[in-house]
Amino acid sequence: MDAKVAGEHAETMMRRPLKSRSTGWASWLLRLLLKTRLSANQISAVGILFAACGAAAMIWASQSPILWWVAAVFVQLRLVANLMDGLVAVEGGRGGPTGAIWNEAPDRLEDSLLLVAAGYAVDVAWLGWLAALMAAFTAYVRLLGATFDLGQDFRGPMAKPHRMAVLTAGAILAPLEAWVFGSLWAPTIALGVVVVGAALTLLRRIGRQGVLLSRRGADDEGVFGREGGLD
Repeated sequence: MDAKVAGEHAETMMRRPLKSRSTGWASWLLRLLLKTRLSANQISAVGILFAACGAAAMIWASQSPILWWVAAVFVQLRLVANLMDGLVAVEGGRGGPTGAIWNEAPDRLEDSLLLVAAGYAVDVAWLGWLAALMAAFTAYVRLLGATFDLGQDFRGPMAKPHRMAVLTAGAILAPLEAWVFGSLWAPTIALGVVVVGAALTLLRRIGRQGVLLSRRGADDEGVFGREGGLD
């Protein structure tokens, strides 16, 4: 297996199950991207740019609340980039030997940019940092399962798509609240939901790993016991 094929295989094994991959708009966008010379890694880099733009819009939203809506658009564009890089890599055959790195590292940076910026935008910086930390930890635990040969557990209730959906909802409501009440509780509550949801996600994923490892240990003991009985 050459490096390119190995990279594409790794990306396939690490893919998050998403219904959006089979939608008409995703197929159309994939065909459009495949007419360009963009690689999957380059699309991943574009996702970082989208996240940075979204983060900047949130920070500057104190000057103009409508920028929260701009931020919401960039949050969703970030997710589109995250979807299309995998499609271009696997379906388009444009993955590479470093694809597994580009599949994960940009996600962690993008989450942090958006969540930390949201915290500063609502003047509760610690909450944004905590949300970013919890997001990174959920991803770490997911990858930890793979190191134990348990596969990657993408379950929620606060996996990446869920985090971004909650953040988008908060960003959409923020300008309306700012104009009517002069407050920003919606994005603040959204960050709180991300933190609590991520904690529940961690418990579910770690709990599953514990159960599977315990079963594996019991199976191993059974095998050794039977082998011992043959002596």
